[in-house]
Amino acid sequence: MKKGMIILIVLIIIVATLCVIKNNNKKINEEKRNNPYQEFNFYKNEYLERYKKYQLNYPNLTAKDIVLRVNMNLDNSFYTNTKEVTKFNPLMLVNKYNYLSKNFKVPTLVSVDSFAKEGMKLDKDTKDAFIKMATDAKKKNLNLRAISTYRTYDYQANLYSNYAKSDGINNADTYSARPGFSEHHTGLAIDLDNITKIFTDFENTKEFTWMKENAYKYGFILRYPKDKENITGYIYEPWHYRYVGYKIAKYIKENNITFEEYYYEFLEKS
Repeated sequence: MKKGMIILIVLIIIVATLCVIKNNNKKINEEKRNNPYQEFNFYKNEYLERYKKYQLNYPNLTAKDIVLRVNMNLDNSFYTNTKEVTKFNPLMLVNKYNYLSKNFKVPTLVSVDSFAKEGMKLDKDTKDAFIKMATDAKKKNLNLRAISTYRTYDYQANLYSNYAKSDGINNADTYSARPGFSEHHTGLAIDLDNITKIFTDFENTKEFTWMKENAYKYGFILRYPKDKENITGYIYEPWHYRYVGYKIAKYIKENNITFEEYYYEFLEKS
């Protein structure tokens, strides 16, 4: 075969290859335009229609936020399409879509022997981290006291019932969990005060200022932050903290996200 013919064949192959690449890229770009959600590794193809519908209702949200929020079940009303969490896990998510049965047990539950009101219990790692945090705060003349920690199903049922009777169900749902849906049932959550002020005034204390800058160092996050009510389902609670470990707490703080957002991007198993 002559050299010129070989060159021609090579050129034809190169041109054909480039055409295929161009067409593939065009197809990929068209798919991205039609389905911008699939680029995320937490995308679920079976939720595609839900993503599209949610996007119509919230056109200003990014594709990433759409995928995360639908995965969180936020396209459904709170307390609907719920899922039972059956095994204890230090990174478990319990909220208005994920619940614990009445018989759920925390296998690592221990008593909180200091910096707490009488009778308080927590998951062991959570308790150890809290004691360390409260001890370091005390060195700076700051008082952190656990006033509500682990709660049983029955305790939460009674608490919620009283709130619902006094404020109505709609109002109670903004600040109190229904039985089985309380994070306190996990043994991983703590409500704090500074001993001298009521816990609802914790935001206006030196202890809260210190917690804002230091809680993550001990593995704690502010579980229900301000302006995130549409995700968490609860009003801003500057007294409520959740243990997730240092690395995750640091990431959540630095990125100003909720535990729900972190969970559904990095932790949820399909």
